[in-house]
Amino acid sequence: VQLQASGGGLVQPGGSLRLSCATSGRTFDDAAVGWFRQAPEKGRRWLAAISWSTGYAFHSDSVKARFRVSKDNTKNTVYLQMNNLKPEDTAVYYCAESRRGSPWYLGNAVDFEFWGQGTLVTVSS
Repeated sequence: VQLQASGGGLVQPGGSLRLSCATSGRTFDDAAVGWFRQAPEKGRRWLAAISWSTGYAFHSDSVKARFRVSKDNTKNTVYLQMNNLKPEDTAVYYCAESRRGSPWYLGNAVDFEFWGQGTLVTVSS
């Protein structure tokens, strides 16, 4: 399984970005893709996740008012729409695919087995 995150960049506070996670080699239909981020000198934090098969999506309380995860099965791509970005959103953003049978909707990194390389988002004026 391979995942490739893209779409990061420099954006001003209040701006928007849409990140993409292109995937390939998925081994089971019930997999989910999650988004995480890691700011400098901080741990990796879960943001959102979505099931490939059902489309059920879950968001962290900390971002659910501003971020939205979605998917396009025809393109094997998951998106993270980020609105009203703030300087504290500056981080490397990762996408990851869940382990078979895991409670991925709880947002624990250990339940995600395959990780992309990350894309840097910088929110600054």
